[in-house]
Amino acid sequence: MMENKKKPNPIDIHVGSRIRLRRTMLGMSQEKLGESLGITFQQIQKYEKGTNRVGASRLQNISSILNVPVSFFFEDAPGEQTDVQAGLAEASSSNYVVDFLSSSEGLQLNRAFVKIGDPKVRRKLVDLVKALAAEAEVE
Repeated sequence: MMENKKKPNPIDIHVGSRIRLRRTMLGMSQEKLGESLGITFQQIQKYEKGTNRVGASRLQNISSILNVPVSFFFEDAPGEQTDVQAGLAEASSSNYVVDFLSSSEGLQLNRAFVKIGDPKVRRKLVDLVKALAAEAEVE
């Protein structure tokens, strides 16, 4: 029973990773988000890791500051899965997105990409990147 207390809930981890994802997409620091909420950046770190659970009113405030609906934080959340591997795969895939958007190149790409209004141009850009990635695999 003691182990369960120390292990963060998968939903708390997911919500935290989505907070981090959105915060980094906006180029906002943990300090800035913490200031806006009247809490320390260490508390933001704990939320983002899933170590501390985000309360409903705090999540509402965070969604307002980060300009997304509360539902954003639950998108692709792990359901009740019996297959442990599927749960691990989901956690690592959302970590991959967070890692990408935490990198300088990932942030630059994301910021530039969202400024492109024409869906056809965006689609062609995705196709180009896929083609370049496929070419890199062949070499």
